[in-house]
Amino acid sequence: MNLPLGFRYSALYAGIRKAKKNDLALIAADAPAAGAAVFTTNRVAAAPVVLGRAHLAVSDGQVRAVLINAGNANCATRTGERVALTTAKAAAKALRCPVEQVIPSSTGVIGMELDPKLITAALPQLVAGLSAGRFDDAAEAIMTTDLVKKTAFAEGAGFRVAGMTKGSGMIHPNMATTLGFVMTDAVVEPAALRAALKRVVETSYNRLSVDGDMSTNDTLLVMASGASGVKPPRAALEKALEQVCQSLAKQIARDGEGARKLIEIVVTGTRTNAEAARIGRAIANSPLVKTAIAGADANWGRILCAAGYAGVEFDPRQVDIRLQGVRVCRQGLAAAFDESAMKKKLGEADVRIILSIAGAGQGQATFWTCDLTEGYIEINGSYRT
Repeated sequence: MNLPLGFRYSALYAGIRKAKKNDLALIAADAPAAGAAVFTTNRVAAAPVVLGRAHLAVSDGQVRAVLINAGNANCATRTGERVALTTAKAAAKALRCPVEQVIPSSTGVIGMELDPKLITAALPQLVAGLSAGRFDDAAEAIMTTDLVKKTAFAEGAGFRVAGMTKGSGMIHPNMATTLGFVMTDAVVEPAALRAALKRVVETSYNRLSVDGDMSTNDTLLVMASGASGVKPPRAALEKALEQVCQSLAKQIARDGEGARKLIEIVVTGTRTNAEAARIGRAIANSPLVKTAIAGADANWGRILCAAGYAGVEFDPRQVDIRLQGVRVCRQGLAAAFDESAMKKKLGEADVRIILSIAGAGQGQATFWTCDLTEGYIEINGSYRT
């Protein structure tokens, strides 16, 4: 694991969540880094999202640190804005940087007041613990219902990219989903970084869904320290960023709440890529499709049905569907296949659905989701308690 130069990490338990495991993380650049982010499009946006947007605008994309807490979303509360600003100011003072260069981020329960003193009192120890080798500690501290930490790495010609993310539930694409933090030591200006992130997010986090619920706190932040001294070509930078972000997105889907299977959905033959993505999203969000896969049931009619209400014009008579490489639907009608053999194939941990439309166009998209099991209900039926 070769981490990008120019960043340090820290984590500790501040008492924000009930379970005594690290719930506060700090990612700090050694000097102001170029920064770009995408945030939730939910009209109910958490206070850290609102402040993070403002800070990026005021600082013109200069970021020194991101302060992340787990266990409380700091959303829909009476004191949310004050808490976000107070904690950002405290971090800025400790790091001796302008407050506008600190991005706050929170994840956890919505609607519960967050005591800022839990964070401000922990900041001296958190800053003192900063180290280039504590990447994994930070990645673990941002977890909520996640069963595993989620990290990814890539290298280009002379530069490195590393990312961490969290998320298992309340996952639905329409920007980024969950919390994600990606660091690179490439030399890149904020405007170029924003453009790269905009393109990369469309083929990674925006192709992800666990349950169709979009969070109030969704944030994907990329920071570029420039510490490598290498300014890569746009294509090389985007390739490395996409590799990391796609890996993180797939890890979220695989670790979906209660999930036992990762589902990859490939749609081809639409008029545009956007149309393919709309069909992929409809299939990924269908509880009927997801439960069928959970039960290893080759119910391809549910897949065709979901495609039909995606809002994309196509001729059902031109649709083929394959499950695990086996054609189960030909030209919109049932195709012969071995039911028992298919059930065994659908019992595997990785399931691939391919929906192809003949004659319409060259559009294509890949989407990731997971199966829907009783475990999802068990987790979310008692989330607050």
